[in-house]
Amino acid sequence: MTDAGLEWQVGSPVVMSSHLITALIAQESNSGSSAIFQLLILLLIPFAMYFFMIRPQRRRMRETQELQSSIQVGDEVITTSGVYGIITGEDGADRFWLEIDDDVQIRIARAAISGKSSLDDDADADADADAEADDTVSASADDD
Repeated sequence: MTDAGLEWQVGSPVVMSSHLITALIAQESNSGSSAIFQLLILLLIPFAMYFFMIRPQRRRMRETQELQSSIQVGDEVITTSGVYGIITGEDGADRFWLEIDDDVQIRIARAAISGKSSLDDDADADADADAEADDTVSASADDD
């Protein structure tokens, strides 16, 4: 047998696979630095997720737990549903009585408190907003 009878056609699978293998070998030798770069990116993704997602969430949870454990009778609070009130009593380790209006009290869970608030500050802010609105109306009436 001679090699003359074994001519490979250009589109044959053997020729295509040999070209593919040659291309992969050439790519591996030229892309050593890009492989390291890709590996670094894959390693940095978990660290980025930790610092941008997990760590801030843990910090917020810790702050919320500290706030909820520091609640005492007489504190002005806001609940997670947006109800403002004053803590008037404790009903067990994890429940409070919240006065939301004169002689109107509801029982809430400690976990339902989202923060301390100052009802006087809210009233002052509303009064300031009303005063600014009155000044605007007065100024526009003076212009006419």
